[in-house]
Amino acid sequence: MKAARHLTMVLAAGAALLAGCASAPTAPLPTVPTVDLARYAGAWYEVASLPNRFQKQCVADTQARYRPVGDDIEVRNRCRTADGTVEDITGIAKAVPGSGNARLRVSFFRPFYGDYWILAFGPDQRWVLVGEPKRQFGWVLSRTPQLPAAELDAALARAEALGYDRRAFKSTPQTQPLD
Repeated sequence: MKAARHLTMVLAAGAALLAGCASAPTAPLPTVPTVDLARYAGAWYEVASLPNRFQKQCVADTQARYRPVGDDIEVRNRCRTADGTVEDITGIAKAVPGSGNARLRVSFFRPFYGDYWILAFGPDQRWVLVGEPKRQFGWVLSRTPQLPAAELDAALARAEALGYDRRAFKSTPQTQPLD
């Protein structure tokens, strides 16, 4: 049963990544100028996101952990499902040359890759806004399970300024960290 859920998660992630390849963005989406990937590595907690089909089984405690592996970055995403089990998927990210490491291509189902763009950082990189050129996917991640309301508001205001519908972002409960 767990293998079937894992396969469903992998296939859905692959389909979502393919969808991101389909059409050109309507307006350019700026990223931060540069990202220090060593500093970016570590745990990030999802505090808000645009609902998407490849995370629909996640009801709480969604987190990502990034770890440099040679020139690539290992991406491990985890979340809690409605029945309390923890879903886990690991992929790889590659920096897009010439992007200052702000644009990554991520794959959980090779050879298909999707865009993962770092759009904004909060003070001292306590939070990050991540998205992709078509603005269909977006996440606010925090270094801590809870992000002060003013900082979440700042992240969502930046998303709105970049052309996202801020009201479409939904809060992600962080009830019991997975680490």
